[in-house]
Amino acid sequence: MISRSISRTKQIILSVLSVILLVLGYTWVSHRQHQINPDDTTIPNWSQLAEGAKKFTQPDRKGHRWLVEDSLATLKRLAAGIILGVVFGFFIGMLMGCIAPVEAFLQPPISLLAKVPQTAALAVYFVFFGTGMKMYIAMIAFGIIPTLAVTVYLAIKDIPAAMLDKAYTLGASHFEIAFEVVFKQVLPKFIDAVRLCIGPAIVFLIAAEMVVGDVGFGYRIRLQFKLTNMNVVYPYLAFLACFGFLLDYILRFMQAKICPWYQNDSK
Repeated sequence: MISRSISRTKQIILSVLSVILLVLGYTWVSHRQHQINPDDTTIPNWSQLAEGAKKFTQPDRKGHRWLVEDSLATLKRLAAGIILGVVFGFFIGMLMGCIAPVEAFLQPPISLLAKVPQTAALAVYFVFFGTGMKMYIAMIAFGIIPTLAVTVYLAIKDIPAAMLDKAYTLGASHFEIAFEVVFKQVLPKFIDAVRLCIGPAIVFLIAAEMVVGDVGFGYRIRLQFKLTNMNVVYPYLAFLACFGFLLDYILRFMQAKICPWYQNDSK
């Protein structure tokens, strides 16, 4: 049947199987490429990937470990940008959904900004914020604020009017309704929206780092790609994917803990 759930054991087996198939597929493609060209570095085999791992985990001539430096720089920029975007996105969405004049005033520019590709606006960010930390934070924040604000706004509009009328009938104030009814209805959907924004936020940051960064994952990927050291590029991409997956898992765990009513309704 459509959307019929399966047992936890089957979920784990299928999840592990998908990863195994992905690894086997890469192994086969790499083996085939090395049969054509034994010195190929574009699709490194596992021994070449191990050599690449040594490059970014062991100290270089200056005593720096690439992975540590790049991880700290990228994660700091990403965390600051996402936090700022989440705060402003939620606040703007709540205002648009709860106050009609604010909705009329902000909906056109928010809808317009949501359609602007952030990577195409890199030059604009360079002009207004330079090429330092402020630029990375602004690019991520402005990139996700419209999506998050619209998500909150639409979630508020989906709340049945009867639910709000009942709360007013029971004597609830505007603030009590905003917190006890609107906030609790919006929060789980907002967390889902934040989960969906993780990928685009990483894309925005890596694109900026590849252009003007002097440290970070984007900078290292650009540098090693020019040297055709794909045995460094692929592991870096894997690290980014693992970080995004971990952050997504944390958000899903938070949603299950603080929004149990949403989990029950979705079953």
